[in-house]
Amino acid sequence: MDNEQVEVRKAKLKKISEKVKAYPERYETTHKLSEVASLEDGTQNVSIAGRILAKRGHGKMAFIVLSDIEGKAQASMKYDLLGEEKFNFFMDNIDIGDFIGVTGEVFTTHTGEKTVRAADYTFLGKCLRPLPEKWHGLVDIEACYRQRYLDLIMNDETKRRFLLRTKLVASIRSFLQGKGFLEVETPILQSKPSGALARPFITHHNALDIDVYLRIAPETYLKRLVVGGFTNVFEIGRCFRNEGISKNHLQDFTMIEGYSAYYNYKDNMKLMQEMFKYILNELFGTLTIKIGDKEIDFSKDWKELSFKDAILRDCGIDIDKHENEKTLLAEIKEKGIQLECDNVESLGKGNLIDQLYKKVSRPSIIEPTFLVAHPIDLSPLARANDDDPSLTDRFQLVVNGVEIVNAYSELVDPQEQRKRLEVQAASNAKGDEEAMVKDDDYILAMEYGMPPISGWGMGIDRLLQLLLEQDNIRDGVLFPLMRPLED
Repeated sequence: MDNEQVEVRKAKLKKISEKVKAYPERYETTHKLSEVASLEDGTQNVSIAGRILAKRGHGKMAFIVLSDIEGKAQASMKYDLLGEEKFNFFMDNIDIGDFIGVTGEVFTTHTGEKTVRAADYTFLGKCLRPLPEKWHGLVDIEACYRQRYLDLIMNDETKRRFLLRTKLVASIRSFLQGKGFLEVETPILQSKPSGALARPFITHHNALDIDVYLRIAPETYLKRLVVGGFTNVFEIGRCFRNEGISKNHLQDFTMIEGYSAYYNYKDNMKLMQEMFKYILNELFGTLTIKIGDKEIDFSKDWKELSFKDAILRDCGIDIDKHENEKTLLAEIKEKGIQLECDNVESLGKGNLIDQLYKKVSRPSIIEPTFLVAHPIDLSPLARANDDDPSLTDRFQLVVNGVEIVNAYSELVDPQEQRKRLEVQAASNAKGDEEAMVKDDDYILAMEYGMPPISGWGMGIDRLLQLLLEQDNIRDGVLFPLMRPLED
């Protein structure tokens, strides 16, 4: 049936081509579709353009609904205004899905809808395939991911979601620039996988004949910029981690990271509270967000909870009693805790602790909470705590069981950094693919001197998933990676 309709539409396109340019160069508009509703009746020479989403005829009159990403507007096509030839041409050859421009006067219909009464119209593009009659429901989720353009055409909720994402990124950028942060770009292709504990993507650079890695995080390059004199710097960019697929994880995602010279992690706690209040007011006009049956109030003082206390509270394991990963893993197994990790036997102590926390503690943290006092094994780039060198000056912001922000006072001692990366490199050599490798170039930069620094990182996709109660993080990604369909 679709093939038959395609052929019919191709025949109409041929007729259109005999009368006008089927693919015109441009069209001058005076207003956005979303602005029509606010125009006064009698406003003349209004020109709008969009895709036809609805077309219904009543004898010598027809109404159409035009749509774009920001809104919709109605237009009327009248026989006596357009003339017999142009009216009949419209009715016979222009379909739902086509693009059209309309010029005319604004009026309000008897049903109260602002409408542009067309004195003229211009054909702007043919839709050769019929739009789906329905484009929602569980059976269409995969199709929405694969053909996001159709999802955007047909679903107002999808449009709202991605407009909100755009506004979210813009509000974060506005807040940081207002605080004196400078936005930069750092390499995506890197000679060493660094900046976070994660398994990297690897590829080959033909011209240089070297293997390179898609960046895990921009961290080490942003800190190089602090060495170079930047005091407040941030980047919004794509990062890549070759890890498992789930409804809460992406392998390619959008990360924002910021670094401030002369800050410590507690300064960034204050900055994050201020930033979240700003962006929530910008997006929703309130600091109380409803997620499922829970109302989460971001205006209250955010709690602090130590890593050790969270795990001890939730499963009775005292991580301080274990000198290495072997004894810790033995107690985890003894308690019957099943970690969601394929290579648990090869994990170092730091990553093992992290997997345990994610299993037993993180899901129960609902109100905005700063998770602090991370073991040093888990934070190879973080500054050791002055009072307890086995811990780092670090926090994670957790809301409704989701990690939103990761931040810490940075390690700026190059000799200590070298020692920690050597420990990480040893774990990597033993099979822990998420452990970091030694990055001599980064250590070289550190040896030229670093001031006190605190940095933070936040995933845009995960934050959007939290704020909009998305079941799957891919719902907030315009074109998520999918396994190709068979030919």
